[in-house]
Amino acid sequence: MTLWRIRATVDDRPGYLSVLTASLALRGVNILTVQVQPTEQGAVDDFLVDAPDALDEAGLIAAVERGRGRDCWVARSEARGLADQPTRVLGLANRLVRDPDATGEALRTLLGADSVTWRPASTGVDQQGITGATMTLADPAGGSFALRRAAPAFTPAEYARAQALVELAATVTRRAAEQVTLVLPDGAEVAVRPGCAHDLSGVVELHETCSARSRHRRYLGGALLPRPARLRRLLEPGRGLTLVATTTGVDGAAESVVAMANLLGEGDEAEVALLVRDDWQRRGLGSALLRRLARHADAAGYAALVLHVQAENTPMLRTLRRLDRPSSVERDGGLLTLTVPLAVAALTRPR
Repeated sequence: MTLWRIRATVDDRPGYLSVLTASLALRGVNILTVQVQPTEQGAVDDFLVDAPDALDEAGLIAAVERGRGRDCWVARSEARGLADQPTRVLGLANRLVRDPDATGEALRTLLGADSVTWRPASTGVDQQGITGATMTLADPAGGSFALRRAAPAFTPAEYARAQALVELAATVTRRAAEQVTLVLPDGAEVAVRPGCAHDLSGVVELHETCSARSRHRRYLGGALLPRPARLRRLLEPGRGLTLVATTTGVDGAAESVVAMANLLGEGDEAEVALLVRDDWQRRGLGSALLRRLARHADAAGYAALVLHVQAENTPMLRTLRRLDRPSSVERDGGLLTLTVPLAVAALTRPR
C-alpha cells in the first residue's frame, strides 16, 4: 500500500462526497483523513489515502473523476502526513512561540509552498489575498509575505490558517519587544514584561512565598492565597495591563516571578495594586513598576489612577510619593483611597 494526497472539488450538494468516496473504495483505496474546505466553486476535499501499490496517479485521477470530482490533484505522501491538521498547526504554533523569526519556514511547512518571500510595505500590502498560484499575507509588523505553490491552488481556508499563524508570530515578537530589563539602585537586574496566562504557575509561587502581611496589604485584609482562577483574571484583565517582574536563578535556573503589578480599568479610571516578594521590597522595584503603569495609563487615556491602601501600609504610601504626582486622599477608617489625576485628564479638563 502507498500513501497519497488527493485534492478535488465536488459540488457542495448532499451525497456528492459519498459518491466520490465510494468510487475510491471500489479501487481499494482506504481514506485515512479528509478535510472539506468550502469555496465559491464548490467543496474542496483534501484526502490522505492508502492505495494499492498497483494503483498509480492516473488511476487515482480516473477514480476521482468517476466519483464526480474535478480539478483533481494527486501527489505521493509520507508517513508524517498521518499527523492530522490540528496537530500540525499546534506544533508550528509552538515553534513560533519559541522562534518567531521562523515565520516563513512555518508558512512553507503549513501550506507545502514552493517558496515564501517577505516584501516591504512599499510593494503593496493592500493586495493581500489569493491570486492564481500566489498567496499574499499582511505582516502585522509591516510588509507582507508572498507564497507560491504551483499545485494545488490555495483555498480561502488555507489563507485563514496562514494569516492566523502570521498574527501569532507578530504577537510573540511584540511581547518580546515589550520586555525590558530594569537595573535597581542596588545593581540587581529584573526583567519586566506584560503578564499572560503562561505566568500563572510563577504568580501562584509568588503568592506562596510572600508573607501573610504582604498578601494582607495587597488584598486589603485577605491574607489567604487567591484562587488560580482569580490570578488568571488578574494576569489577563479585560481592560488594563498586568506586569510581572522576573529574575533568572543561578546557573541558568528557571526564572522566578518576584513581583506583580496590576492596572485594572474601570470606566475612565484605572485601579492600581502591587505585590512584591518580601526579599525584593525596599529596593526600588515597586516604584519602577508603578511608574511604568502610570505611563501606560497616560497613553491609554485614563483620567486617573486609583489606589486603595491600608493606612498602616507605609511602604506603599512612600512608593506613591516617589511617583511625584499630585493626589487626593479619602479615608474610611483604616483604608485610604488615593486618586492620582493623569496628564491626559489635566490637558482636557475645561478651564
